[in-house]
Amino acid sequence: MSTTTPEELVNDISELVSLPEACIRINEMVDDPTYSAEDIGAVISSDPGLTVRILKIANSPFYGLSTEVGTVSRAITILGTVQLRDLVIASSACKTFEGIPNDLMTMDDFWYHNIFCGITARKLVNSCVPGRGEALFVAGLLHDIGQLILFNKRPFDAKKVLLRAKITHSESELHLIEQQMMGFDHMDVGAALIKQWKLPRCLQECVNFHHTPSKTTVFPQEVAIIHIAQAITNYAGKTSLEGHDIDEIEDGAWETAGLSSDIIEQTIEAVESEIPAVWAMLSN
Repeated sequence: MSTTTPEELVNDISELVSLPEACIRINEMVDDPTYSAEDIGAVISSDPGLTVRILKIANSPFYGLSTEVGTVSRAITILGTVQLRDLVIASSACKTFEGIPNDLMTMDDFWYHNIFCGITARKLVNSCVPGRGEALFVAGLLHDIGQLILFNKRPFDAKKVLLRAKITHSESELHLIEQQMMGFDHMDVGAALIKQWKLPRCLQECVNFHHTPSKTTVFPQEVAIIHIAQAITNYAGKTSLEGHDIDEIEDGAWETAGLSSDIIEQTIEAVESEIPAVWAMLSN
């Protein structure tokens, strides 16, 4: 068992995965009432790359807007500052991690899984807590971000974890194997990164407890939704669904989320139809 802590791993990789200054500033400004939408728009516009990505997202089929969004101020008017902040985080995080090397998983496979989870979470939350779609989309998108850090900084241990999970057919219990072999799991590492980036507490909680939602007391409904979304994502990723059940959802999670399990199949079908648009939206 390693004596390294999740915080030490995050500090060790911080130069490689730091968020752009504009993203950090926007995150701070959204929660500060002394700043206006115009102030936030000015910060976005000061970063040409971020501006291009935000306009690309705003004009994607994912939003299906009837008119083209040609300016950042227009995007803020349509989406609002909080939703725009969430999309800035999503875009910036994907961009930040695109150059992180690892030999255990292709980035396409990693992001496909996480984009699927993000879209699933967005659909689930929109059916029970309207207005939280983008926040939960980001939480689903980043729920496994700790794995990328482990793949990069602890590749030998991460490979052993993946091998044991495959041999024992316990992929859904990957976090338990990580805890046994390293003393912490990818949820701990991901949450440490979100905390270091000073991103919203809800996002940190969703990342930290997406396999163990009953452990959170601050955002139980949101964490339960991410927990269910990642379970549905794993279920949908099986080669054949015949004979498989979603057996990794904690007792009580459906009730806490305010959802019913009879929406699983229709959710998977809807998410699969949106994957191409979101993939194109987030590609850099």
